[in-house]
Amino acid sequence: MYFLNSIWDWFWFCFWVFAYVAYLFVLVYVLIDIFRDHKLNGWLKAVWVIFLVFVPFVTALVYLIARGKGMAERSARKQVEYEEYSEDEIRKMSFANPAEEIAKAQSLREQGLITDGEFEALKNKALGGKY
Repeated sequence: MYFLNSIWDWFWFCFWVFAYVAYLFVLVYVLIDIFRDHKLNGWLKAVWVIFLVFVPFVTALVYLIARGKGMAERSARKQVEYEEYSEDEIRKMSFANPAEEIAKAQSLREQGLITDGEFEALKNKALGGKY
């Protein structure tokens, strides 16, 4: 007897693979949230992890029901922190000092390496314009 010999066998196989992968994602996300929560002390974190190891389905379900709202709030707060951090890093790396960038572009124009149009584009970009 073949394992996947009809379309319905394929359908159920894909469904159960999806369900298993989704279940693993939930377990990992719950584990991340346990250690992200600063209000839980170390012993409560240890208890959650122990239950997550020995009875994972029930523990994940209880955790999502009992602490789901806080989980969403912590996730949203962390996302804002990531966005602020990445914007600051982009600002630091893009143009450190507009005056220096304009001076570099001016020297390149004086050497004849760039045209007046390219100089204006670099100057506009250094000053915060698009192009």
